[in-house]
Amino acid sequence: MAQRRIRIGIDTGGTFTDVVAFEEDTGELVTTKTPSTPSNPADGFINGVTKVLDLMGATGQDVTAVAHGTTVATNKLLEGKVERLGFVTSEGYEFMLEIARQAVPDGYGNSYFWVKPPRIVPADAVRTVGGRMDFQGNEIRPFDEASAVAAAHWFRDHGITTLGVCFLHSYADDSHELAMREVLRREHPEAIVSISSEVLREYREYERSMTTLVDAAVKPNVSRYVTNIQQRLAEIAPDAAFSIMKSNGGVLSADEVVHQPITTVLSGPAAGALGAGLIAKRAGFPKVLTCDGGGTSTDVSVVLDGEPTLTTEGTVGAYPSKIPMIDVVTVGAGGGSVAWVSPEGTLKVGPHSAGADPGPLCYGKGGTEPTITDAHVVLGRIPPHLLGGEIPLDVEAARTGIDELAARLGIDPVRCATGILEISAWNQANALRQVSVKRGLDVRDFMLTTFGGSGSLLACRLVDILDLAGVVVPQNPGNVSAFGLLTVDVKNDYVQTMVSKHAALDHAAVQKTFDHLTDRAAKALDGEGFPRDAHRYTRTVDLRYFGQAFEVRVTAPDGLVDEAYAAHVAESFHEAHRTLYGYDFSADPSQQVEWVNLRVTGIGPITRPELRDLPTRGARSSEDPPGQGTADLPNNRTRREVCFDADQGYRDTPVLWRPDLRAGDTFDGPAIVEEFGSTVPVHPGFTVRVDSIGNLVITRATTTTTTTEGAR
Repeated sequence: MAQRRIRIGIDTGGTFTDVVAFEEDTGELVTTKTPSTPSNPADGFINGVTKVLDLMGATGQDVTAVAHGTTVATNKLLEGKVERLGFVTSEGYEFMLEIARQAVPDGYGNSYFWVKPPRIVPADAVRTVGGRMDFQGNEIRPFDEASAVAAAHWFRDHGITTLGVCFLHSYADDSHELAMREVLRREHPEAIVSISSEVLREYREYERSMTTLVDAAVKPNVSRYVTNIQQRLAEIAPDAAFSIMKSNGGVLSADEVVHQPITTVLSGPAAGALGAGLIAKRAGFPKVLTCDGGGTSTDVSVVLDGEPTLTTEGTVGAYPSKIPMIDVVTVGAGGGSVAWVSPEGTLKVGPHSAGADPGPLCYGKGGTEPTITDAHVVLGRIPPHLLGGEIPLDVEAARTGIDELAARLGIDPVRCATGILEISAWNQANALRQVSVKRGLDVRDFMLTTFGGSGSLLACRLVDILDLAGVVVPQNPGNVSAFGLLTVDVKNDYVQTMVSKHAALDHAAVQKTFDHLTDRAAKALDGEGFPRDAHRYTRTVDLRYFGQAFEVRVTAPDGLVDEAYAAHVAESFHEAHRTLYGYDFSADPSQQVEWVNLRVTGIGPITRPELRDLPTRGARSSEDPPGQGTADLPNNRTRREVCFDADQGYRDTPVLWRPDLRAGDTFDGPAIVEEFGSTVPVHPGFTVRVDSIGNLVITRATTTTTTTEGAR
């Protein structure tokens, strides 16, 4: 019997570990979920691999590749549980972290009352070393090895073993940082060291320092976690290539990730945005907001023409990071988010979560506080079990918790439960506004793609709050992030700061830098096993008008850099600036353009799974009206009492089993659509259409939604 070729994507969330397997020869996709294991996430990972192989009747010998989205680095930063770090910087710059950007959070009175949060490295754990480069890489003062040795000894004697090194202008010449690392290896060999010229070869010392320190902070945890999984995966799938999702929308081999751990800080959310973007583009929707609802948090992003938007101005928790990452905003509004009463006596939801252990009250695992999931189960919006019956829910425990919370608030239990969900919906809506309205986008033009175990539970309410065009719910929405892991290429980003006015641009120097960055990208792809004829490279450039503080990134074409090439890039910048800010200075020659950063991304493409068409139920007459109602569908299995609105109370509602739906089916709310890993409540006043690839396209009953492929 011929050996099968199976690729597996695994996304570890706070509550469940999602698994998707793709058999390359047949195109078969198999999905499943297993509970996460917060005490050791590797256990849930291995459980997921063995479970999906059992479902396919396959063995570990059939697995060719495993791609993984992990929250190890993200959770460490979000929780602020960073062990003691040391920082080495240039002499005279020991208070770089304290000064930061002198930024004060928005809000009246903050200039007077705001207190800076603790720095990632306290001032007493900073050591300086003599030596100086200028911004062009010229050595002003030589590296002072004596002070470098003294700094290494100080960290060794104080037991600080995780260090970040950032010298002034090391993006232009890194020889002093390399010398510092050699001193540390010799004098303090136990130290784990990150140097800024390898983490982020870009100017702005504070951001580069912070990015380097965050890289150092997560390196021990990521290294232990990845090594543990590698060893255990090798026992059951010895020939499988193991890779980790990066924040920029690519993947990297596990061997390389331990040297670039900061690239994984938005690993899971990035995979979800990519998977949702691919599905929405295939469905014919070019403008999409994504909403990935899990057990602990909800992640939202923007996808245009199938590609999530990228940023280098992101933050993870309280820590800024300049690495390229998909522009994701996270809010603490997952299924396990706890409902509580503030000291003022008002209802609050999140950000703290019951997570997977002990979980919501209805899990029956020792939870003590009502959560969003408990409110859903009390209102009948989710069934009294999860994962197709694998996890039964204790509805009475949830109802008791909601009753007690309602008594403390002095309100009716039904109004308390609907209030919890209303607060959660507004929390999610505010996050969606941050990635859309605050970036100048008109959300009325966007469809919302919801996925994750809890992502679709509030979909209809989000349409009402934000006036969205509608909602797209993919098949197996709880596994979209894991599916996304099977669709991503290997991707490496390289950057070099080269500040120059456009009129004085050295075209040969720009070409030389692009060639150098491309060579680095090529060598990395060689190491990943891609032949040279499969390599792809993209160039981008950060530009600004002279005197501006921040840049606009534009795509630069391939080809020789000459005067015409530079003029084309500058014109692209004018257009991008006009799109972002509503004006540009293309007609004013006195306002000079300044080139700042050159970037090259190396891409190793992979074979993506194809989304298959869903069978139709049969020919319908053109006279049949849309939205015939659930009674006309043969999969109308059962009904239950569901509350969609506190004023209207519970109403008898049909429950549909999603795998029985077919392309072309339409029905009106109220209805509940259930499947193995997710539930979709369809509120009154909404219509559902099943498109050709099985998406549920939900719109207001008075709205007609079209796609670029036509009505389905």
